[in-house]
Amino acid sequence: MSDMPVREAVGARRARRALSSEAIREDELMAMLEAMRLSPSCNNNQPWNAIAVRGDEALASLKECLPRGNGWAKASPLIIAVCSRDDDDCLLSDRRDYHLFDCGLAVGEMMLAATGMGIIAHPIAGYDPLKAKEALSIPGEHILITLVVCGRPGSDSSMLSEKQLLAERERPARKPWRENFFADRWGSPLVADAESVDTGEN
Repeated sequence: MSDMPVREAVGARRARRALSSEAIREDELMAMLEAMRLSPSCNNNQPWNAIAVRGDEALASLKECLPRGNGWAKASPLIIAVCSRDDDDCLLSDRRDYHLFDCGLAVGEMMLAATGMGIIAHPIAGYDPLKAKEALSIPGEHILITLVVCGRPGSDSSMLSEKQLLAERERPARKPWRENFFADRWGSPLVADAESVDTGEN
């Protein structure tokens, strides 16, 4: 595990797509999955299930489930499939089926661990979920929430669209603070001039 400070890892994390096919080491994979394992969850239910797909046959089968727009992921030496089911976590009022939130937390922590080791961990939603579940023998009652495409940074950008190439060079713009962050009630600005917030980043 890298000693990269958390704040530095947060700033360095990017959803890059130009990947190397170089294998992810066993110790690196286990460090990533340990970060998931230690993630918080409702009542410590730990609803996540993760399948580390890295065998040649299994990877090839899973990559057949990707659309053209995610063709860049075919260079990846490792894809982590994250699945869960609602009964494995807290079922609360107002449609708060917590397993999706808790799995998102676990993936987020895994992504920071990967970033700290110089590994790209890029979750995607674009795939054929039924075909992928069949390829991975995931039980029908489970939801295949995301595929996390993993790899070291690569230089081959031939599979990337113009929009994807731009995202490789520059972090995609974030919404203005005023659109997502409020003080005390919905719509009340968190700070008077949110555009000038100093986060200390260089």
